Amino acid sequence: MCRITERAEAKGQSPRRLHYRRMLWLILFGLLHGYLLWYGDILYTYGMCGLLVYLFRKCEPNRLIVFGILAIAAASAITLIFGWTIQFWPAENVAEMQQMWRPDAARIAAEMNAYRGGWLDQMQHRVPFFFETQAIFFLLFFWRPAGAMLLGMALYKLGALSAQRSTRFYAALIAAAVLVGLPLIVYGVRLNEAAGWSLEWSFFHGSQLNYWGSVLVSLGYVGLVMLVCKSGALGWLRASLAAVGQMAFTNYLLQTIICTTIFYGHGLGYFGYIERTGQIRIVFAVWAFQLIVSPIWLRHFRFGPFEWLWRSLTYGSPQPFRRAVPVPAPATA
Repeated sequence: MCRITERAEAKGQSPRRLHYRRMLWLILFGLLHGYLLWYGDILYTYGMCGLLVYLFRKCEPNRLIVFGILAIAAASAITLIFGWTIQFWPAENVAEMQQMWRPDAARIAAEMNAYRGGWLDQMQHRVPFFFETQAIFFLLFFWRPAGAMLLGMALYKLGALSAQRSTRFYAALIAAAVLVGLPLIVYGVRLNEAAGWSLEWSFFHGSQLNYWGSVLVSLGYVGLVMLVCKSGALGWLRASLAAVGQMAFTNYLLQTIICTTIFYGHGLGYFGYIERTGQIRIVFAVWAFQLIVSPIWLRHFRFGPFEWLWRSLTYGSPQPFRRAVPVPAPATA
């Protein structure tokens, strides 16, 4: 968001108008993605949060950090309040939550039959489920992604996302992840196992250690990636990851297209048949494919296909797509 609005201001364009148009298109893409292909969509949430955090773009980094932590804490507080008050909920609401948390055999069978069937069969499950999650959970828990965006804006303004900070700064992020974030997550898992992964404990209270630990771990990833960038090591991998990042929108949707083709009934129909080890192999295979294909694509085109479409819709006219001269492949040494 920061770079786009900065470029718009440099050209004398209205950054607010451009940003909100961009977010509205992202919301539409998210709705189409969620209702038509996969109910786990995140684009809708990103678009909605993007509408809100734009209001903070002029804030200083320190304020963005404070606002980001407060937003993340708000979702945590809401979860804890729900956990403390669940004993007063109507019995039918608790039963529905229990079904979501630990679905019975009939509910599992219904979902498996839906997604092993054709596209129209899938819609009978996907549409109501996506609507419920976006209508209920987004209104209650949008605070976390919004808070993460605010922290990201702060890191961008501090130069932390372009390897401009000191080695000590990035090492501190990694240390926080390893010494605090990961132990919190592991301890949270142990508590949840001791509680039998019950709804009353694990969904509300038991999730808090992972919730906060994962924030620190994500900052540790930032530190690790930036140290690699500062060192100049693994140039081939950094170039491939950069290309995947430039095509993040396309690669995100491509993952849905590939995996729904593998698992859903309109494709190979492996939904519910592949164990977790097999699923991990598929994840690595998809990532390997994108790491190879993304750099090749960007040698010939300026954007990924969905980035180009999104950009053209945002600016209201078709944007340059094909490169006049293909970019040579980077050296692998």
